[in-house]
Amino acid sequence: MSTVLTGIGIGRGVAIAPAHLLRPAPEPPADEPAAADADAAIETVRRAFATVSSQLSDAAGNAAEPLSSVLEATAMMALDPTLSDDAAARIRDGAGPVTAAAAAVEGVATQLEALGGYMAERATDLRGIRGRVVATLLGEDASASAALATRSIVVADDLAPAQTSTLDLDLVAAIVLSAGGPTGHTAIIARQLGIPCVVQAVGALEVAEGTPLAVDAATGRVVVDPTAEEIAEVQASVDREAALAADTAPGATSDGHPVQLLANVGTEEDARRAAPTAEGVGLFRTEVLFLDQATAPDAETQTALYSGVLEQFPGHKVVVRTLDAGADKPLAFLSQADEDNPALGIRGYRLVRTAEALIQEQIEALAAASRAVPGTELWAMAPMIATPSEAADFARRARAAGVATVGVMVEVPAAALKAADILAEVDFVSLGTNDLAQYTMASDRLRGELSDLLSIWQPAVLELVATTARAGLGAGKPVGVCGESAGDPLMALVLTGLGITSLSMAASALPAVRYAVRHHTREQCERIASAALSARTAEEAQRAASDLVADDVRTVLGL
Repeated sequence: MSTVLTGIGIGRGVAIAPAHLLRPAPEPPADEPAAADADAAIETVRRAFATVSSQLSDAAGNAAEPLSSVLEATAMMALDPTLSDDAAARIRDGAGPVTAAAAAVEGVATQLEALGGYMAERATDLRGIRGRVVATLLGEDASASAALATRSIVVADDLAPAQTSTLDLDLVAAIVLSAGGPTGHTAIIARQLGIPCVVQAVGALEVAEGTPLAVDAATGRVVVDPTAEEIAEVQASVDREAALAADTAPGATSDGHPVQLLANVGTEEDARRAAPTAEGVGLFRTEVLFLDQATAPDAETQTALYSGVLEQFPGHKVVVRTLDAGADKPLAFLSQADEDNPALGIRGYRLVRTAEALIQEQIEALAAASRAVPGTELWAMAPMIATPSEAADFARRARAAGVATVGVMVEVPAAALKAADILAEVDFVSLGTNDLAQYTMASDRLRGELSDLLSIWQPAVLELVATTARAGLGAGKPVGVCGESAGDPLMALVLTGLGITSLSMAASALPAVRYAVRHHTREQCERIASAALSARTAEEAQRAASDLVADDVRTVLGL
């Protein structure tokens, strides 16, 4: 008899393969004695941190994006003197070296979890470092349990970049985590690479090694020891997904109403991978270049990176988001005052208040990249805009530098409510529905237990999206969506019906969204949107929209 585990699915992928359980990272000996020579022990611990950093840097050099960038950032974390200094102090206080190193890392990880937001994500990264350092000090091979002999579904409690780097991703059929979150690094990497992933699958660690699993990310289901009939159903889904991926035509409803289907990217490699199926880029996350850098990248470095992405989409548009950092995404080279509420602090375009030169230099580098690659349309947008005056300030700076098309992100309720006034200042807006849901519902987007509140189907969030879309229609200006909701085929129909002009998502989500949009008329999408807006709860909104979906789309996409 098969059993079914349920969790939160990442993407739409499906896979059938045997389970490979990653054993927990080694722990320090429970009775480790104090070091006989404290100075020698401290030096050994420092070398262990340096060794782990070097291993991660080497792995980054051999990995594809986005894993490469994450590993480079994690390698720098391992060299943070705070960790080795804390371990040294513990050793001098009588702790054994392995115990001291583990406790030093765990202490910082716990602090980051308490901060929430982006910082909480890094706690998992730190625990990956902890496991490697402990293994190094114990003389163990940290990658032994990650060795895959055949195509397998990786099962673990959580998966840090340090662990992911030891996996042969070509042999990873899917990832199933009993913990984790939909916006953690593992989920981001899986989504970007098109690896089926289910997180918060309670009971996953009880699965025996080698047990056949069938993973359906679209439904968040993991079937343990599936029957022949269940295997056939999943294989049919695999075949359907392959057929959908073969269609790369421009996005449009069945009666010809255009809806641009764009990709979210963070690096040139991301852009290269997305180019065959996307009509352009709807979100280029430029902060990848800045985060965890010891010094600010100069204008030439920035221009080269931006140009590399633009070159992948000749004749198309690339929407670039300026630096979305600060507060909960700290920059090592920029001193910022401590904040009690980082998600509500100096972040995104608000950095212009405290680091004007940094923002100005990026704007000028973007303009230079646009001149260097004239065949591609560069659209620049600023994140965390709350008022029309902030939008006007960004527009003034960007246009003065030579950026032709200027817009802003709508991520906070204030911007959605004043979208008409904001659109009077800029050429377009793009809805970041992840943050919009977070700020509207006062719920940390990284807390999986609050996922019901963070749903884009929440009536209050949907109403803000609709308000912004109406403002765009009134102004005759584009309104895009670049949050994860754009990659949901059912929500894509709602957004199209509301008047959204472009949908940007992970490249792996494009085929299903393209199919859904193409098999409905614009009028059908409008009826679906109206039904969702009329609902009183998120569940009712999703059900009302689903009830109006064409039967063939429901069958093919499993809606």
